[in-house]
This record gives sequence, structure tokens and C-alpha cells, in this order.
Amino acid sequence: MKRINIEVIVGVFLVVGLTALAYLSVKLGGVSLFGTDEYKVNARFANISGLTENATVEIAGVVVGKVSRINIDTDEYEAVVEMLIKPDIKLQDDTIASIRTQGIIGDKYVKLTPGASEDIIKPGGEIMETESSLVLEELVSKYMFENKK
Repeated sequence: MKRINIEVIVGVFLVVGLTALAYLSVKLGGVSLFGTDEYKVNARFANISGLTENATVEIAGVVVGKVSRINIDTDEYEAVVEMLIKPDIKLQDDTIASIRTQGIIGDKYVKLTPGASEDIIKPGGEIMETESSLVLEELVSKYMFENKK
């Protein structure tokens, strides 16, 4: 009888531990098991150098979404960035999307600067105003070759 009690306690402890581990994995990994209420918004950039899928989307330093997909429009040769935005965030149609770097050499992210318009971007819509990524190598090269003249 005593052996059965110990086995039951160990079994319950193991199940609770595995459940806690699964919960932490899902939460820390940012995975949604039951679908998502986030809505998609696209933005087109001439250069997204260093931006990757799952990069954060921020407004005023607060994470409001993530980059879900990056494609290229072969007709215009622009990068099309698809973002998933939290449902409680409403973006005006004059919002500006910029690609920024966290710190000096940190990861790239998308910074959204809300506009003043009363019109809201609908799910699946597109942000029209964008600022491409700043490429440090291009700036250094430009500075070096302009000073030699």
C-alpha cells in the first residue's frame, strides 16, 4: 500500500512538472496554440537589410506585434513585410513604418509612428509611408569616398 502511494505521488509530480515545462515553452516561445486575434498589415521597403521574420514591431518602445513574413515584389523590386499587430492597436492610415536597430549593432525591428488621421488601416491593409533600413557600410563608404575629392 505504501509503495502505491509513493508511485502515485511521483506520477502526479511528473505530470505537473511536464505541464509546467510545456506551459513555459509555449509562453516564452511566443507560440499561440488556439489561433490568434492579431491582424495582418503590410509595408513595402526599398531596403530591409538585417530585418528577419519574428522581429518585433514597436510603437513608442512598446512591442505591439511581430514580423510574420518577408517577401519580395519582383515587379517593383521592393521588400514586402507582413506584420501581425495586436487587436487592440488601431493604426491610422498615415502611420509611418521605419526599420530601426536596437542599440548600435543590435537586432533590427520595425518602428511604427502613428499619424493623426482618423482613418484606420483595415486588416490586410498596407502602410504607405515607410523608411528603409540604414546600412552602416553604405554610410561609411559614402563618407570615405566623398572626403577624398
